Amino acid sequence: MGLQSFYEQRVFPHLLEVMMKQLARLRDEALAPAQGDVLEIGFGTGLNLPHYPPAVKRLTAIDPMEALPDKVAQRISNAPFAVERHALRADGSLPFDSERFDTVTVTWTLCTIPDVAAALAEMRRVLKPEGELLFIEHGRSDDPGVARWQDRLNPIQNVIGCGCNLNRKIDALIEGAGFSIDRLDRFVADGPAAFATMYRGAARP
Repeated sequence: MGLQSFYEQRVFPHLLEVMMKQLARLRDEALAPAQGDVLEIGFGTGLNLPHYPPAVKRLTAIDPMEALPDKVAQRISNAPFAVERHALRADGSLPFDSERFDTVTVTWTLCTIPDVAAALAEMRRVLKPEGELLFIEHGRSDDPGVARWQDRLNPIQNVIGCGCNLNRKIDALIEGAGFSIDRLDRFVADGPAAFATMYRGAARP
């Protein structure tokens, strides 16, 4: 195992777990409208599971990496709904029928997917016409000064964050994939604006 692989598989998941737990309070509002048969893109270590509302009946989880298996198994066992996991890249073809899911969720995931346009196109394909894409992501700031710093820091963040990008304009990516955004909240969470500029909302196919 090379140094980069060791970092990505053994070190980064623990760092991510600590960092993402600090954003727990933002998950409830982002995931509140979820219902029915849900597809989660970027399952990670299952931190979203306790934040889904009772209207969720089943969760299908997509993530290319299976990190912290003992913690994830415990979180899945505590979930009040069935959880089915797939170790897949989000920007490949998803093995699901078109218009299958009532809800698709992405939380701090679109920043990392290499071919985000292809991934969003697949999300739109598998979402029911009346379904919703629910998202909360960090991305490009509207403040030109902050955005310039995001561009400068992005190559470093790409390495440290295992492919994470600071400067993606999340709303433009979602609309570019054919979604219509119904709700969009823009705000800066706790922390430096370069890393904490948030996009939270819902979109329809």
